[in-house]
Amino acid sequence: MSEKRVIPASELIINEDGSIFHLHLRPEQISDIVILVGDPGRVELIASFFDNIECDVASREFKTITGTYKGRRMTALSTGIGTDNIDIVVTELDALANIDFATRQVKEEFKQLTLVRLGTSGALQEDINVGERVFARTSVGFDGLLNYYAGRNDVCDLAIEKAFVAHTGWNPQLTAPYFIDADESLFELFKDVTREGITIAAPGFYAPQGRWVRLQPQDLKLNEKIESFRFEGRRITNFEMESSALAGLAALMGHKAGTICTIIAQRIAKDACTDYKPFVREMVVDALNKLATI
Repeated sequence: MSEKRVIPASELIINEDGSIFHLHLRPEQISDIVILVGDPGRVELIASFFDNIECDVASREFKTITGTYKGRRMTALSTGIGTDNIDIVVTELDALANIDFATRQVKEEFKQLTLVRLGTSGALQEDINVGERVFARTSVGFDGLLNYYAGRNDVCDLAIEKAFVAHTGWNPQLTAPYFIDADESLFELFKDVTREGITIAAPGFYAPQGRWVRLQPQDLKLNEKIESFRFEGRRITNFEMESSALAGLAALMGHKAGTICTIIAQRIAKDACTDYKPFVREMVVDALNKLATI
């Protein structure tokens, strides 16, 4: 029988106070329900609805508040922007739940987390309106993050990947896109307050999402190809920047994850709404009420 792996200090960095490196959290400071947002200010919004607050920790762009809502313990945590930050956040949350910091070994009993991202997004279909919410039942990773992990093909939908690459004439100089499903139980939980979608997570806000300010995108027709793509009656609905890594890492680790985005831009109509905070507030309240039931 082989010995259990001891994770080296260089692989899992633990601060002197017993907290994990980037998030600066200790294991007891997180709940098994974690609401993820990009903006640290949105953590304060979520926590404003909590009945009480246990801890309030800030480190870089990562702000965490744990408390209770309607008697259910929850954690609100900001990730900043991008799948690279999701790689840090999800890995460190999993470590807080499933690594014994004293022995640096995986715990015998697995603890499953429920990770729900609440974000904002741009619609890629003309019938999706500003203010609506899309649940990313499937996420498309333009970021390439999941391709670095063993087991990537075991959790991804390879048939739709192949069809998408063929439809778009995907440039091989770009990272290979991956298609990954959210947790089905979370889709069922939220389906009456969202619409189902296939959401692209892009590795940037400008050219990777087809925007042209001064630098021209490599493929000026890519968004048109994305909008026209169909697979078994489904279509790609919106752009954002984190959902694929969240769904992918959670699937590999055994956690439940899903992303809900409020639409704040209509890419077809070339319009955007900067006064979107009321829509986000409504999304937060609905999410809290749903999560309090599980």
